[in-house]
Amino acid sequence: MIRNSPPRLFVALALLIPAPAVADSLLPPAEYAYTQLPDPEQEEKALALMETLRCLVCQGQSIADSDAEMAGDMRALVRQRIAAGEEPDAIRAWLIERYGNWVSYAPPLEPVTWPLWAAPILLLAAGLWLARGRFRRRKR
Repeated sequence: MIRNSPPRLFVALALLIPAPAVADSLLPPAEYAYTQLPDPEQEEKALALMETLRCLVCQGQSIADSDAEMAGDMRALVRQRIAAGEEPDAIRAWLIERYGNWVSYAPPLEPVTWPLWAAPILLLAAGLWLARGRFRRRKR
């Protein structure tokens, strides 16, 4: 029984390898995922909002720039709500309520996000302190 384990494990791992390749669905994209709104003012509002929202899949891109399926769905949702007359701030609030503050590129300053805001300052201070110590040693 122990001799059969490695081939079974190999087969199980081999089946997992193509999983990311089939992660996207085969459904057609949402109506406004890649289509602009007919009204230029509404499209401008939608694009401005989409550039401030983070893609939950890519994490480093806005939903306006991402090609991920979920980003397309979020673009369509933003455009549909803008076309229905909803204000961008209300849409942003709804998306933050649904996905959390992380969906926004400008998370609010709250006790939960203090480390996020303080980390760059602390790292810079630590780097300056280390550099100061190195320069002192060099003088001697």
